[in-house]
Amino acid sequence: MSDIEVVVPDDFPSVFEGSAAHDRARKIGAVRVCSERGADDPTELARRIGSARVAVNIRAYAHFTDAVFAACPELKMVSIWGVGTDQIDLESAARRGITICNTPGANAIAVAEHALALMLSVARKIPRIDRAMRQGEWPRDMLGQLHGKTLAVFGTGAIGSHVIRLARAFGMTVLAWSARRNSAAERDEMLRQADFVSLHVRLAPQTRGFIGARELSLMKPDAVLINTGRGALVDRDALHEALAHQRIAGAGLDVFHDEPLKAGDPILGFANTVLSPHNAGQTSEVRRDGLLLTIENVERFLAGAPQNIVSA
Repeated sequence: MSDIEVVVPDDFPSVFEGSAAHDRARKIGAVRVCSERGADDPTELARRIGSARVAVNIRAYAHFTDAVFAACPELKMVSIWGVGTDQIDLESAARRGITICNTPGANAIAVAEHALALMLSVARKIPRIDRAMRQGEWPRDMLGQLHGKTLAVFGTGAIGSHVIRLARAFGMTVLAWSARRNSAAERDEMLRQADFVSLHVRLAPQTRGFIGARELSLMKPDAVLINTGRGALVDRDALHEALAHQRIAGAGLDVFHDEPLKAGDPILGFANTVLSPHNAGQTSEVRRDGLLLTIENVERFLAGAPQNIVSA
């Protein structure tokens, strides 16, 4: 397989270069790692891929469009670190015979823990209290708890399933929704009942704006929205409006429409939010195991026994 070229066009900030996965990839063939910013530009992304047969996609900002695929006729496989595929034109990949694989479950435990951490942080006002204490105050706010509360989990894949298990251990009542099993009417009823709403559905055309103004209006005024999925699952303007007028109690967000957030983004001005920079899955265990699985997917594909296929 020495004639195989593998390119990592979007390793910024760098996680792949020098890793165990990088060493393993070198056994496949020549490996090029691009650790400079720029892969968010489709023309630059195509240039970086060049004549490589395999691309390892690290970051969601690198969009593999039809134009990118058209400019890279030698490309036969994209192996994604993570589960999201909204950055990939799957129809174009299938039409051009490009296999797309991902790493389901690799970050499930870490992201599920982060979702619970956001729930606790919002309910117990931990960031706000911490800031006040560092300024010499001794705040005695009334805090919330998870035990006895109702959690609505939307999406019951690997991450959502772990969230359900953790929430039950906290003594929460859990309502679970899956697009394959549940209706829109059931979604609405869950929103009405929930004290916490946690989003784990995959971003697709039919889930973009999954939570909009109408859905937010169904939620209790003391409910909390948690999003560790994708920013576009929630209508941005509708969420800002709901937070500004306290139509919901708050939100814990790890994902956003624009990443990284720009200075002056309205979401930064809401005191009833807890924010993290799309790093719910950033643990050393997730990084190690997920990157290795990404390369294992490449190995299996080249051996004629592909796994974790999203599109082929």
